[in-house]
Amino acid sequence: MCLCGKTSLDLHGSPVARANCHCSSCRSFYGTHIFSATAWESDAVRISDGLGQTFKHPEKQLTKTFCDVCGEVVFGTNRLGMRVVPNVLLARATDGALEPSLSPTMHLFYRQRVVDVLDDLPKYLDGWDGPTYVS
Repeated sequence: MCLCGKTSLDLHGSPVARANCHCSSCRSFYGTHIFSATAWESDAVRISDGLGQTFKHPEKQLTKTFCDVCGEVVFGTNRLGMRVVPNVLLARATDGALEPSLSPTMHLFYRQRVVDVLDDLPKYLDGWDGPTYVS
């Protein structure tokens, strides 16, 4: 559910990926240093209440859908067509604690990071099929 409570999602099944993304596209598009989100098949994420508005990035294959009242992003769509749901939204649904089954399992595009992260998750320099960061 969004901040004002007017827009909520139905999620079906399990996420395809759970990650902290450091790519410059996510940082710019979502306005954050690290975009922590779960990625789902597009048909697994639906707005159940409220009216979402969608904004398409002017140059990249990205969209974000947000509450038309408070403006909070409820999901985005990446270049692969997956819907990415911000973890802050998922944590709010469970009183601020992200369920372990939804917690990030990796960092993506760590080469593009603007802040170092000290945790035990694998830090892929680019996508999850490439080399990892070694300190």
